[in-house]
Amino acid sequence: MTLDALFKLIGGVGLFIYGIKLMSEALQAIAGDRMRKLIGNLTDTPFRGVVVGTVVTSIIQSSSAVTVMTVSFVNAGLMQLKQAIGVIMGANIGTTLTAQIIAFQIKDFALPVLAIGVFLSIFGKRSKHRHFGNGMVGFSLLFLGLQTMESSMYFLRDSKDFFLKFSVNPLLGVLAGTLLTMIVQSSTATIGLTIAMATQGLLTFEAAVPIIFGDNLGTTITAALSSIGTKRAAKQTALSHVLFNFIGVIIFMSMLPFFQKMILMTSGDIARQLANAHSFFNIINTLLFLPFTGLFARLIERILPCKEEQKASDVMYLDEKLINASPAAAIVAVRDEIIHMGDILRNMFEIAWSGYEHKSFEEKDHFDLQENAIDFINYSINHYAAKVWRGNLSESLSSVLAGYVNISMDMERIGDHLLNVMELAGYRLEKEMHFSDEAYLEFSDMYKKVNLSFDTAMKAFLKEDVKIADEVILKLEREIDAKEKQYRKNHIDRLNRGECDANRGVLFCDILSNLERIGDHCNNIAERVIMVKEAGGANKHAVMKPKV
Repeated sequence: MTLDALFKLIGGVGLFIYGIKLMSEALQAIAGDRMRKLIGNLTDTPFRGVVVGTVVTSIIQSSSAVTVMTVSFVNAGLMQLKQAIGVIMGANIGTTLTAQIIAFQIKDFALPVLAIGVFLSIFGKRSKHRHFGNGMVGFSLLFLGLQTMESSMYFLRDSKDFFLKFSVNPLLGVLAGTLLTMIVQSSTATIGLTIAMATQGLLTFEAAVPIIFGDNLGTTITAALSSIGTKRAAKQTALSHVLFNFIGVIIFMSMLPFFQKMILMTSGDIARQLANAHSFFNIINTLLFLPFTGLFARLIERILPCKEEQKASDVMYLDEKLINASPAAAIVAVRDEIIHMGDILRNMFEIAWSGYEHKSFEEKDHFDLQENAIDFINYSINHYAAKVWRGNLSESLSSVLAGYVNISMDMERIGDHLLNVMELAGYRLEKEMHFSDEAYLEFSDMYKKVNLSFDTAMKAFLKEDVKIADEVILKLEREIDAKEKQYRKNHIDRLNRGECDANRGVLFCDILSNLERIGDHCNNIAERVIMVKEAGGANKHAVMKPKV
């Protein structure tokens, strides 16, 4: 083996893996906000999980990235084990697309595609053109890497006796495929290398199929590594991936001769045969397991039971593993964290109201903890978003993330104003200041209207519904502003009639002011929802000046 051949082999593998990475990033950028919405559709059934897992993996071109996402979602409580198993099955199917592309053997067109891709990447006027160019560059590098690997293997032609051992002992092939995939951390790279060796006559079809089985087993190491330091449910997800592929390998190894005969009937080209073997293995394995997903999930829970009670932290969904796995998935995590913030704020609204209606301050300490949690989550979202922005984000995803960050900041300000309202309630009780019946009714009406505005804004955010957002902007915000002005005027009239003293009047006006400011921030949230909904057309709303 010469040094030149070794460098060619290593360089070919490097080009191949980098090509996949570049193509994956370009496809995600082109998909943009559609990718976020697809990932955000959590699966209700294992079958839907298979569909989502297949589609997402076909776009990302990395089953490892999808399994990392799945483990992270389970760890955050966004997905149940049964749902996650479906997604993992789909990821195994989706990753077979690359092998099918490789089998076309269109490497003669790699250089022209590279030239066009580089031209679009550099001179493309629109970002989509540049992303498409990057995808073409990645696609061509994939085949150039494959071609380089093939040309570097001439030195192995004198070692055919060594590779014949894989035909005699298929278990050696499984072991070789498993270890190689664990090392390179890319099942697609292992399959590409296997196809390259087979087309050069170094591996027979009978020897290559067990290596592909081992490749499916080796790719589970990524899920296992991503589950380190996670909750028990996430570890169960990683275990399900390992067992799903492991049991599949055992089943197919037990009927290896029959499976090989079936694949040989699908094509006369060895590259296509191996690509088909990879596809058939994962599709048939999924079909075998899918009806028994519930039983399989219970088996995993029995092997690795959730003994410990997990204590929820302030931040629930911002898993940094998602940033590298998929920017779109990371943005979904930000969205879910904002929904979490909304749940906390709703509880703060209830506690603050009890301070006035029931004159109860038993939950004041809990309220303060929640207000601190809101501050911390907002800080964490900003810090997390900064890391996401360092990646390769499309314009639409960048606009969505910017909208989310602004919504988080508005929610943090709502928490501050609620804290002011709560503290004013405490001051009122301490000084034994009582509102007149008319003032109390006005305060109650204002408070409920602001609470309704917040709930409506959060509903608009959850559904990304422009009509609901417009209800906040065009109706509730105007009503809150009108009520604040009217009730302030009514207060002055009461002062003039001697029905209210100055101290109670100042307190009443301070409460009204804080409630009105909360309404302003609800209005900001609704406007950001419209920006997120229109993702690519965010510039239209850039002229909106948020109220502070």
